[in-house]
Amino acid sequence: MHYTLRQLEVFVAVAQHESVSQAARALAMSQSATSTALAELERQFDCQLLDRLGKRLKLNALGFQLLPKAVALLDRGEEIEELLRGQQGVGTLDVGATLTIGNYLATLLISDFMQRYPGSRVRLSVRNTRHIIDSVRQHSLDLGLIEGQCDDEMIISQPWVEDELCVFCSPRHPLAGREHLELEQLLREDWIMREEGSGTRMTLEYAARHRRSRFNTLLELEHTEGIKRAVESGLGIGCVSRLALRDAFRRGSLVPLPTPELDLKRQFTFIWHRHKYLTTGVREFLRLCREMTAGASRSDDIALPPVP
Repeated sequence: MHYTLRQLEVFVAVAQHESVSQAARALAMSQSATSTALAELERQFDCQLLDRLGKRLKLNALGFQLLPKAVALLDRGEEIEELLRGQQGVGTLDVGATLTIGNYLATLLISDFMQRYPGSRVRLSVRNTRHIIDSVRQHSLDLGLIEGQCDDEMIISQPWVEDELCVFCSPRHPLAGREHLELEQLLREDWIMREEGSGTRMTLEYAARHRRSRFNTLLELEHTEGIKRAVESGLGIGCVSRLALRDAFRRGSLVPLPTPELDLKRQFTFIWHRHKYLTTGVREFLRLCREMTAGASRSDDIALPPVP
């Protein structure tokens, strides 16, 4: 065998970061050692794996073919190393979750996972749907937990549990307590919205696609809790997952608004790269996810500790 796992590790890091210096920092190596390892891999096989475009390094056709195979081999190597150390082959897990899942489910899942597998290491990235899909495509994440669908042909999607968005307002808002509302009335209100690229924003806009009127967006926020606080203060109305609202509804600090004209149902979904090797850690984490939602018809039916 004319290559080393370290060379492949360097190649994968450079491909993911598109930079030798950033890859070196991620691997805790010097920049010269990182550059030498990559150059040696290319020299040994008389090939080029990346093209330089300005200050960035981009995979060429051969590099694109090698990347998923290199990631899979490194995953298997880490699994073998952990097994030989007596840690049941669980290893390191890089999970990405969208904001609703990350804030309300993923941290509980990771806590359970690490209690069951004390030798495991889990890194959680909480970003919007578009960013999680991109990271899975680039092999930066082992597994993504997203809200909605993913149509990328390089990514495998599996449904997890149904979720539903809910339009809501402050109990002091003029629309609070209404039993019936026309969609046109809602569209005229000031809206506190998630940012472009979020699964929540995409689901809401798709549900209202048949109307010419646009949402009157007063404020865009990246965080669900920020939207809830803004709506509580009376700035406008919002729309987030019922999972994120159930404690506020229970306390009465927020109230739901009727939206019979909008289909706000969606699916929480598992995603991973088509060429991804599913390690023991990934398979066990998926099992825990399904175990958490067993018997729940919708995300807000999941048994979770209440938030005071």
